[in-house]
Amino acid sequence: MASHEPVLLEEVLYFLDPLPGKVIIDATIGAGGHAEEILKRLQPGGKLIGIDRDSESLRIAHERLKFFENSFMLVSKNFRFIKDIIIELGIGEVDGILFDMGISSIQMETGERGFSIKNIGPLDMRMDRNQSLTAKELVNKLSESELSGLIKSCGEERFHKRIARNIVFARKRKEIATTQELTEVVCRSLPHGLKRQRIHPATRTFQALRIRVNDELGGIEEALRQSPDILKKNGRMCVISFHSLEDRIAKNSLKDFKAKGIFKVLTKKPVTAKEEELSRNPRSRSAKLRAAEKLI
Repeated sequence: MASHEPVLLEEVLYFLDPLPGKVIIDATIGAGGHAEEILKRLQPGGKLIGIDRDSESLRIAHERLKFFENSFMLVSKNFRFIKDIIIELGIGEVDGILFDMGISSIQMETGERGFSIKNIGPLDMRMDRNQSLTAKELVNKLSESELSGLIKSCGEERFHKRIARNIVFARKRKEIATTQELTEVVCRSLPHGLKRQRIHPATRTFQALRIRVNDELGGIEEALRQSPDILKKNGRMCVISFHSLEDRIAKNSLKDFKAKGIFKVLTKKPVTAKEEELSRNPRSRSAKLRAAEKLI
């Protein structure tokens, strides 16, 4: 399926430059699409460390990568602990790190996970299903002003006040418990003409809730901050983002590292998908890749 295809694969392989004997971290391994192609190029003698906090993603990735037995290690943890993970594994410095910030297609397409607008399911949105906080709790317990602020800051939604007001009104009558119920409230909140726009009207609200449930932006900042400590000299780092909040963090992090003389930025502007990939894999439409090489 197109949705399971790794985005910007050709570009990732070019900038990451995996070669036999190297050690690469795939910090967000998901279904293992990037990892599989990286592992092919690491043979013989190379190793891939795959990190994901979603146990289901790790199970699928393990199945996909089983032909590379003894050449990869999978770690069930949040990538915000990337430095601790490498220390615990006794790896030392690595040759490359890939961060693919997009939500896994496995999570998106499974209705019961609560990420999807199109597939009906409970309002969950947890990447790590062992944590307690869910989107349902946020939707039903945050105040109107808190909801409005969240949808504005993490969803960049213009109509955040209307949506928050209607959520509070709707939940007074009945708890909002499913993705369908929330979608209906959001759609009722928007001007009629916006309901026919390119992205689904509820996309930004769902994004905001997902980011908050999983503290995604905080995790990205922490992981990128630690990356120079675990990269070898001349090691490469690639960051794929899917919305402006993620890309801003990546851009500013690399800019800061460059100013300190730690990294050379390899992408003057973010790399985006070519027409061929866009037609083959619509998910790549919003993907942006930034890459850098460690100098010291």
